[in-house]
Amino acid sequence: MPSTDFTHLLQRAKAGDGDAHGQVFALVYDELRVAAHRIGSGGVAHTLQPTAVVHEAWLKLAPRLDVVKDRVHFLAVASLAMRQVLANYARAARSEKRGSGRRAVTLDAGVVEGASESADLCALDECLEELTGLHPRHARVVELRVFGGLTIPETAEALGVSHGTIEADWVMARAWLLRRLAPSA
Repeated sequence: MPSTDFTHLLQRAKAGDGDAHGQVFALVYDELRVAAHRIGSGGVAHTLQPTAVVHEAWLKLAPRLDVVKDRVHFLAVASLAMRQVLANYARAARSEKRGSGRRAVTLDAGVVEGASESADLCALDECLEELTGLHPRHARVVELRVFGGLTIPETAEALGVSHGTIEADWVMARAWLLRRLAPSA
């Protein structure tokens, strides 16, 4: 479905059209599930299925559709919701058995070929919070690419900057995270 059709459907949902509300979810469901599967294939919360991640994220998103502007903005907001769902799940699992709930997540989440770096999801979430304090846009780029599965062009559109800026931010943020998440020797 073209982005303009999605935006029109989104406007109808915002106006209270219940059918449109359900159609918005149906249209982006597969994209969200693919993003959740990418993260899960890196070892994150392997007991939390992609479908569960998407449904939990939708529960966070549905009441806030009024702030969403278009498809790319929706996917950006959804990436934050999925990050929150996965981080909360990892924290809960870790607290059940002190330390055993930590799971690995690939920093590329299927968006960068040849990379196999992995990090604990809780540690990644903590580092993203720290990076947000230092370089908010860099943190948002990681969030959109890793948790939302957005491409460079989609991330650029979501953040309103050029592709080159996103590529540079991605390189810098990824390098910063890899240094912070590297095991202490």
